[in-house]
Amino acid sequence: MTAEKHYYIHRDLSWLSFNYRVLQEAKDPSVPLFERIKFLAIYSSNLDEFFRVRVANHHNLLRVGKKTKKRLDYNPKQILKEIHEIVNRQQEEFSDIFENQIIPELKQHGIYLLRRLDLNEEQREFVENYFRDHMLPFVQPVLLVGKKIRPFLNNAALYLAIQMREKTNPDGKDHYGLVKIPSDHLPRFIDLPQGRGVHDVIMLDDIVRHNVSYMFPGYDILDTFSIKLTRDAELYIDDEFSGDLIQKIKTSLAKRHVGPPSRFVYDREMPGSFFDFLKETFDLGNNDLLREGRYHNNFDFFKFPDFGMHHLKNLPLQPLVYKPLEEAVDFFGAISKSDHMVHVPYHSYESVVRLFEEAARDPYVTHIKIIQYRVARKSRIMEALMRAVKAGKQVSCFVEVKARFDEEANLEWGEKLEKAGVQVHYSFPGVKVHSKLALIRRQESDGPNLYTYLSTGNFHEDTAKVYSDFGIFTADQRITGEVSRVFSFLETVKIPNAEFEHLLVGQFNLRTELIQMIHQEIENAKAGKRARIILKMNSLQDEEMVEKLYQANEAGVEIKLIIRGICSLVPGIEGISDNIEAISIVDRYLEHARVFMFYNDGDEKIYLSSADWMVRNLSYRIETIFPVYDAALRQQIKEIIKIQLNDNVKARLLDENHSNIYKQNDSDVAIRSQMETYYYLKRLEENR
Repeated sequence: MTAEKHYYIHRDLSWLSFNYRVLQEAKDPSVPLFERIKFLAIYSSNLDEFFRVRVANHHNLLRVGKKTKKRLDYNPKQILKEIHEIVNRQQEEFSDIFENQIIPELKQHGIYLLRRLDLNEEQREFVENYFRDHMLPFVQPVLLVGKKIRPFLNNAALYLAIQMREKTNPDGKDHYGLVKIPSDHLPRFIDLPQGRGVHDVIMLDDIVRHNVSYMFPGYDILDTFSIKLTRDAELYIDDEFSGDLIQKIKTSLAKRHVGPPSRFVYDREMPGSFFDFLKETFDLGNNDLLREGRYHNNFDFFKFPDFGMHHLKNLPLQPLVYKPLEEAVDFFGAISKSDHMVHVPYHSYESVVRLFEEAARDPYVTHIKIIQYRVARKSRIMEALMRAVKAGKQVSCFVEVKARFDEEANLEWGEKLEKAGVQVHYSFPGVKVHSKLALIRRQESDGPNLYTYLSTGNFHEDTAKVYSDFGIFTADQRITGEVSRVFSFLETVKIPNAEFEHLLVGQFNLRTELIQMIHQEIENAKAGKRARIILKMNSLQDEEMVEKLYQANEAGVEIKLIIRGICSLVPGIEGISDNIEAISIVDRYLEHARVFMFYNDGDEKIYLSSADWMVRNLSYRIETIFPVYDAALRQQIKEIIKIQLNDNVKARLLDENHSNIYKQNDSDVAIRSQMETYYYLKRLEENR
């Protein structure tokens, strides 16, 4: 039976289901209180970016001509309608979690989040003084006079919309004002003098509310409601293939903050007449509007004060020292003897940083090459590259300046590296370079030798503390030679003379080789042999790959998926995907690694990857999928994947209804895969 179009979930609806899994963590009473607050922040931050990018894209599609719309395989208006329905439901649940679970539990620990009517006299005086001393220069009060004067709303800035009447005419018509909540200049959460609890806190929003009458002295304040506008974050470059691409990106970045609206968020308690007035004033369409609670920009909960109550956080897991490299006397000698693998954040990232610091000071290292997609703002790796140049080494860095929301940071790093003498290569038109590769050339007694580091994650010391990724160090010539060819292509834009036999590289052999491996499993299943595919990734969205997996299911291939985010494939449909089981794991660390395993009639192929199975990754990026040949490292990966497949604490089953039901195993033993992975790796390190 051939899979029908019906069995394909639109990527944005599936993504909303993923973000709901984040919200599930916020309402899980077994999660420590401050971690639940952090998950509220993650949910809000995720949603903000979703509207700035994905929803903005649908708005743009509504504006195109009929001919272009006919070429689409979906109706953007219908998708927007479904998105808004889902988000409205989730936002109501968000408010319920915050108001009825988080706030009461904070009170149990002596932390009171107060509103202005809760304040005692001393606290009111504090709030009034704080407003005059710290906030007054930033609030920018404006009297709204309809569409005659249309104030510009900054992207993601918080505003208080005010309903009021003239004191001289209390029975007259309503007037409206606007005040900025200056969370871009001041902390969102302000400690108050002690009152109801051990720790009393007020949000900046409510300090503004308390002082509104001070800004509009001729009016009686009837009510106040918070609003926020999210703007399209896409960089619109008419033609990447002509002119100076980097200059075009810089020009487009300067316009990002004035992009068209993609979401207008307002307090759901706002009366209809006030809402209609704002809608007309700011020229908002129905597709722009979204109801939320009393407070917006809830990603500010990342900065909620913890008052030193560490027992309300996750118990810290000390990153494991990877002794074979971190304690190696001869760093490159250790890599030449055997392959090594770190799994951050369980392992310390120090081995990766040391690779570059050793290369910078090693007198026998002659060349260093790296791909920069996202790096830390204070990057020891980038600093090591600049030191290497001073030491007389040839250093080149490919800087992908189209990494969304890191464009400015990458441009700054590129300029800094160039000034230091690093040879910097910048983005290609039409594609992104998303591979995570580094290459080091070292002159040794037997001649020049190559060392490479290949990873599923970025060269980023900060995200390595929370993103779960694999990285492999190797001097295996089968791999190093092909990594060298990738860098040669990036630096010269000349097609390599030899084909890639070991690496799967985007724009060359990546998609075709993946399809071939799926086909091999199909042939093995048809021949009566055992056939199995295990895939772990962030997102599975590419329609061709989904169809191939359905064909594999039909042939009897056993398929297990671990998908953190988007999953457009629908598992468990009789005759279509009944051999496919899909789970998603959301826990304290963000699952970011990609692992692809093909049984291959017992000669199992195991790959790690920078690429998800999305159209953008497989067709419009230069990605690298790399094989794991070392027997010990292969066994580690298999054990970790086995642990994840057996998770019965944080794994959710994926289905066509987006139920996000927690997976239950028959075992009485609770298996929380991230904790089990940490202790599995800890035992390995202790037994070295």
